[in-house]
Amino acid sequence: MSSTLSGTMGGAMSVTAAVQVRDLGKTFTLHNQGGAELAVLHGVSLEVRRGECVALDGPSGAGKSTLLKCIYGNYRTTQGSLIVGEGENAIDLATASARQQMAMRRTTVGYVSQFLRAIPRVSALDIVAEPLMEDANGDPDKLVAARRAAETLLLRLRIPVRLWSVPPATFSGGEQQRINIARGLIRPRPVLLLDEPTASLDADNRITVTAMINEAREQGAAIIGIFHDQRVRDSVATRVVNMADFK
Repeated sequence: MSSTLSGTMGGAMSVTAAVQVRDLGKTFTLHNQGGAELAVLHGVSLEVRRGECVALDGPSGAGKSTLLKCIYGNYRTTQGSLIVGEGENAIDLATASARQQMAMRRTTVGYVSQFLRAIPRVSALDIVAEPLMEDANGDPDKLVAARRAAETLLLRLRIPVRLWSVPPATFSGGEQQRINIARGLIRPRPVLLLDEPTASLDADNRITVTAMINEAREQGAAIIGIFHDQRVRDSVATRVVNMADFK
């Protein structure tokens, strides 16, 4: 790869891609099975630039979701480097501190999983608006703008207005997934991770979400996703990486 790094690992460095994965490995220790080790990722190397959508392919157990969670910082890598961000804001998650990882999630990486982390007594509208409301720092005009942006996304994703004030814990799977998508896309970030974003959606909403993913890519996001729906993958992916190649 042609990128140039400077500075100490885990600190600031200059890179040319939004995500660079180099010889990455992830092994889990199964403490309830006598400390047995399970190697899920081995020798994974790829880079993703802004304006690309890379689809992770491969059979179940190939490590697709594990790789996404490593890039988001949920899992600490066992070997290799995982550089996220560009220019002076780039960090290597293999050595980054917890504070650096939290800052990265706020400013650089968005993540849309299959499952909504429902918060008791928090309305669907507020869950979607929260990323922008955090940026508002109490500014009344920005808070109003955050809620309006959330309303626009909820309308586009066909969430009935009567549900906006309701905590989404009791919503259907498809409704919860659309809340997750709206929250993940409301605040543009340089890197976007998608784990089966259309798995529970009907045809109309699948088309809508496909269009939203393409819009995010066209606006400069570097996207890495898992799309088991071949039609969605063909519509959004600029490149496909087979995770089985790294076994």
